[in-house]
Amino acid sequence: MSELPVLEGTRVRLEPMTGEHLPGLEKIAFDDRIWRYMPVTMKTPEDLREWLEKALRLKEAGTSLPWVTVLKAENRVIGSTRFSDLDRIHETAELGHTWLAPEFHGAGLNAEAKLLQLTYAFEELKLRRVALKTHHENFQSQKAMLKIGAVEEGRFRNHFIMPDGSQRHSIWFSIIREDWPQTKSRLEERVRGSRPSA
Repeated sequence: MSELPVLEGTRVRLEPMTGEHLPGLEKIAFDDRIWRYMPVTMKTPEDLREWLEKALRLKEAGTSLPWVTVLKAENRVIGSTRFSDLDRIHETAELGHTWLAPEFHGAGLNAEAKLLQLTYAFEELKLRRVALKTHHENFQSQKAMLKIGAVEEGRFRNHFIMPDGSQRHSIWFSIIREDWPQTKSRLEERVRGSRPSA
C-alpha cells in the first residue's frame, strides 16, 4: 500500500495522523459537544492516546486511513477524519470518525475536508463506494449527507451502546462511483460559498 498522502485544500490540510499530532489534538478534543453522537468519548489524555494508537494500528493493518485536519491560516490541528473498513478487493470504504473543534462548526471546513477525501477515494484509490453513517438523532449530519448527494440506505437498529448507556441506531448513507460527479459538483459549490470574502 502506498504512503497516505497529505490532502491540500484552500483552507484546510489533511495530514496523515501520527503520534506527533497528539499534543495538538489534546488542545481541542475534550469538549463533550464533539462526541455527543459518537460511540466513544474523550475525557482524559489517556483516552485520546488510546484512540490515536488504535487508529494507527488499523492504518498499519491496511483497513484505515486516518488524517488530522489542520487549519492552514493558523497551521493548527482542529480535528480529525478517516476512512475505515477499507476493502481493496471490493473497492469500498467508510468515511467517518470525523470531528472538528466546535468553534469551527458551520464554517464550511468539513465540506472542504470531505471534498478532499472523496476526491482521493474516487479519483486516486478508484473506489466504487464510500459509506457514511450517523446517529439516528443527528439530524444535522443526516441533512448534510443528503445535501451533497449521498443516498440514504437504511437503519442499523440497536447498533451501538453509547458511553452514557443510551441506545444508538445508525443511519447509513452511501456515495457510489456513479454519484461522484454530481456529489463533487455540490461539494465544490458549498466550499466556494463558504469561503470568506477577500
